[in-house]
Amino acid sequence: MNTKLTLRLDDELIDSAKQHAARTGKSVSRIVADLFEMIRNEKQGRELPLPPVVKSLKGALKGRPVEENEYRKHLEEKYL
Repeated sequence: MNTKLTLRLDDELIDSAKQHAARTGKSVSRIVADLFEMIRNEKQGRELPLPPVVKSLKGALKGRPVEENEYRKHLEEKYL
């Protein structure tokens, strides 16, 4: 069951939250709910499950040394 919650926040903070929501494709309500879920999980000592894309990449570089300068070069080649 979803229940309405009224929050009183600074206007600039609200604008910032709305902009972030638009950039990420989430509603402000979803962002607040995610934050409350993170707090609850932290108190219970649980971690949030990894999103499928992140889960598929986990361990991909295990045993392979990657230097920061190599990664920087890769990003420059990819995006510049």
